[in-house]
Amino acid sequence: MNAQDPYEKTFPALAPAPGRGFAHTWWGHAWLRALEDSALDGQQVKQGRRYARSGAVGAVSVRPGGLTAVVRDPDGTAHRTDVLVQEFTEAEWDRLLGMAAAESGHIAALLDREVPPELAEDAAAAGVDLLPGIGDLDPRCDCEEWDHCPHTAALCYQVARLLDEDPFVLLLLRGRAEAGLVAELEERSTAEAEAGSADFAPDVGVLASEVYAEAPALPPLPPPAALPDGPGQPPTLDTESGTEPPGLDVDGVEFLAQAAAAQAYRLLAEALAPAHADHAPQPGPPFAYDAVRLTAQAHDLRVRSRLSEASDRDRAAMDRAVLAWGFGGAQAVAVLEEDWTPDRASLARARAALAAARADGAEADTDDADADAPAPTLRRVRSRWTEPGGDRQLRLGRDGRWWPYRRAADHWLPAGPPSTDPAAALAALDPEE
Repeated sequence: MNAQDPYEKTFPALAPAPGRGFAHTWWGHAWLRALEDSALDGQQVKQGRRYARSGAVGAVSVRPGGLTAVVRDPDGTAHRTDVLVQEFTEAEWDRLLGMAAAESGHIAALLDREVPPELAEDAAAAGVDLLPGIGDLDPRCDCEEWDHCPHTAALCYQVARLLDEDPFVLLLLRGRAEAGLVAELEERSTAEAEAGSADFAPDVGVLASEVYAEAPALPPLPPPAALPDGPGQPPTLDTESGTEPPGLDVDGVEFLAQAAAAQAYRLLAEALAPAHADHAPQPGPPFAYDAVRLTAQAHDLRVRSRLSEASDRDRAAMDRAVLAWGFGGAQAVAVLEEDWTPDRASLARARAALAAARADGAEADTDDADADAPAPTLRRVRSRWTEPGGDRQLRLGRDGRWWPYRRAADHWLPAGPPSTDPAAALAALDPEE
């Protein structure tokens, strides 16, 4: 089939798509950008998106140079709707197919219903715009709007869904059907491979045994660098010359530089420690928790205030987070601020640990004068066990450890490091302890 042969493919009407994005591939998004950047009336485009979501677009016919569908208004009025697209010339097809055939990966991607970004970029550099741009989608509708109307916009949104599934729809719009394209790509690819093999002179190569035999002759790796005495001191930025950019917080930048140097020194010390290679690297804390780490190091009230604001905490919440950080880092802050619900297995293990702790406590108190005093009852809400009417609480972390908390005014504050034994965590809350 050549570019002048008429060819048409009809896709049945798609189901309504409430709450669904119309494009998930990069080429689908590029198609929608061509619509949304070209339309002069954004409200018409939004209304067309609602039409497409509601299933108002009927079967879509795709042919070289255009799309056609019947789109219905909410009152049922039907409109014949067309969107025209410029077909490629024979010279443009020759350049595009030549670039696609030169890379076997491009052909494999097209057959897998994907458009390689490199193919589109190379084609654009050669003057062939595979994807439409601003003004390339020409709307025609019997509602007599001169720009994109809700009906043509709805058709374009629906076609984005078709393009996600089958990029050959776009190539058909440009003038070639799938069967002819695949055959021509295979023919060109075979011809290029044969031409390349005629000029190919294989290298003799080196035997693997010879390469390995040279290994002992290589010099040994140099020893690791020695750990410095301490983190480096960043340069002073406050030059008092008045040349700093407006809005630059010199104190804040200097603090971040110092904190980064301290963190780099800590990581280097861990890397140079014995048996470091035997331990898996631990990921750093997310920003919301890393802001707590930085606040714990900051002495400037302005820096602390900015870190609180950046992590969506007020001053009191940040003070509580810093207190938690001192007991266990990011995990302690997560226990402070997250309220999660254990699954059945975690909950069963927690209850068993609490039951064992109560039993051990009862045995230890048999010779005590207060042996008849009942062990404290803890009432659970999600991952928190609280003493009714009291000021003690245990929180279960996602790692199975227990964290002691004590009530202070209207808030619960962390009161110590975690323990795998709930009895030990609870004992940390005993004033005598």
